[in-house]
Amino acid sequence: MELFIKIAMLVVFFGVMIFVGLYCRKHATDVNGFVLGGRSVGPWLTAFAYGTSYFSAVIFVGYAGQFGWKYGIAATWIGIANALLGSLLAWVVLGRRTRVMTQHLNSATMPQFFEKRFDSKAMKLIASALIFIFLIPYTASLYNGLSRLFGMAFDISYPVCVIAMAVLTAIYVIAGGYMATAVNDFIQGIIMIVGIIAVVVAVLGSKGGFMASLDGLAKVSDTTVSSTPGIFSSFFGPDPINLLAVMILTSLGTWGLPQMVQKFYAIKSEQSISKGTIISTFFAVVVAGGCYFLGGFGRLFGEAAADGNPVGGFDAVVPTMLSNLPVILIAIVVVLVLSASMSTLSSLVLTSSSTLTLDFIKGNVKKNMSEKGQLLSMRVLIAVFIIISAVIAIVQYESNVAFIAQMMGISWGALAGAFLAPFLFGLYWKRTTKVACFVNFGFSTVVMVLNIFLRPYFPAFLQSPINAGAFCMLAGFLIVPLFSLITKAPEKPLVEQIFSCYERTVTVTVKDSIGDSRVEEK
Repeated sequence: MELFIKIAMLVVFFGVMIFVGLYCRKHATDVNGFVLGGRSVGPWLTAFAYGTSYFSAVIFVGYAGQFGWKYGIAATWIGIANALLGSLLAWVVLGRRTRVMTQHLNSATMPQFFEKRFDSKAMKLIASALIFIFLIPYTASLYNGLSRLFGMAFDISYPVCVIAMAVLTAIYVIAGGYMATAVNDFIQGIIMIVGIIAVVVAVLGSKGGFMASLDGLAKVSDTTVSSTPGIFSSFFGPDPINLLAVMILTSLGTWGLPQMVQKFYAIKSEQSISKGTIISTFFAVVVAGGCYFLGGFGRLFGEAAADGNPVGGFDAVVPTMLSNLPVILIAIVVVLVLSASMSTLSSLVLTSSSTLTLDFIKGNVKKNMSEKGQLLSMRVLIAVFIIISAVIAIVQYESNVAFIAQMMGISWGALAGAFLAPFLFGLYWKRTTKVACFVNFGFSTVVMVLNIFLRPYFPAFLQSPINAGAFCMLAGFLIVPLFSLITKAPEKPLVEQIFSCYERTVTVTVKDSIGDSRVEEK
């Protein structure tokens, strides 16, 4: 009976996802519809698409488990930073300007934006290559986290889980494109909100409730981390400096990730941006805050080895916490993590395939590429990208190359480190030069690649891919303006034409803007 409940919920979930993909085929008949949903996606779909692309099994299983174990209840700060910096501020700073300029430049991908903003085809090609290369380890980490929970709930082998998830995601993304992804993201987001609340309540309830769990956490000691009593239930935890680095990587990183920023390309209107900001922030508070809050109690459920790390590894912390829940809650957790993983996976493969097709193949490999040919190319590349990442995930699992968190750190660090500062300055500062952007691309890529192969030679703080990624992002805020000031300024007519999109006059109703009208009092 227990197995029947789990399987029934999965069958319904998969059925809905595939139905949505097939239903949304009518929105994926041209490139604009397939990649951006016709730039007509409303606030709820966009906000949930942003949130579900942000939070996946990497967060729920990898990050929540690893950082909850390391920092205790202070790991909740990561979720708060994700909501305020990674969601709220990202929408406020990037949302409107990204939507306006990308439409003005007729760019559907981040590499296209770089090409047209800085008049550099080489920049487009390099950005496209970086996206394809560094999204693969992130995608592989999605399979890893999901499959650990599947193994706990169904005792199914890892390769079977990977293949099933890959096939199902490919079906609905290939069929319906961005609109299918956005609609499914909304459904999956609802499941994630309900699921995380139910799981937090149930897990803490198994230890006597919140106060009893907090008291139990205060009694946990680990001399390999700190000799301070109650350190894991303290405000900032045992290692606030490294905690801050995680907050920066997982929050500021969204500003430079192509699969996240591209959500702003597709949003429908000014009013949608305002609503989407609120919805996205609420989603992040519940999902990210809930995940890290839950992970903070991981030491109440797992055992520490001699080196202070959990028995079974960091990726086993959250599955261990959930293993004794009632069957219905385990089924909800499986669907929750499946929702989080498939939504992020669909966003990644759509970003990668559209980037390679529009920015690399079209006009370079194939000079004259028809609309039909571009759609076919993107659909084929979605399948190719999924296959490659699935193979890497299986090889990584069998050889234990890296933890989930480290794989994600490499991907986020390289991409956000390379793109964040050039994209942000490109939206706001006319003086930004392509040379400065190239330097920043090279700096972050070299640092993260060296971190993979020469990690022991890095300073102790930067040996972690997470810290190295955060360092690259922050370094970009110095590199781009510095090199922009010492290199030749871009041609003024070109820059003025690009930024003219912000000066265009539009007429709106009072419900959208109260303007400067004044009513004379009598």
